[in-house]
Amino acid sequence: MAQTNQEHKPPSFLKPLFWSYRFDRLDFEKHKKLILVNVVNYGRWQDWLWLVRTYGEDDIKRTITALPVSEFRPRALRLIALLLNVDIKRMRRVRSIN
Repeated sequence: MAQTNQEHKPPSFLKPLFWSYRFDRLDFEKHKKLILVNVVNYGRWQDWLWLVRTYGEDDIKRTITALPVSEFRPRALRLIALLLNVDIKRMRRVRSIN
């Protein structure tokens, strides 16, 4: 039996968070940053739990701190700081040109 790419797809309960994207084309490995940003900014508690189970707390922290602070809503930043013990003051303030 041929293996499908279904195991790389986000679960359907996340679909409302990606209203401006083709959800059926999202791959949780290729589009990790996009998925992480949308779940953190707009997700519910169950979405956050899926995020931690899928990527792991260390990978999430590493990815978040490498992104510009402007990617996240202010309330989401406060939640990141509390739940993941991320120092949001150390996050990038502007996206580099490179």
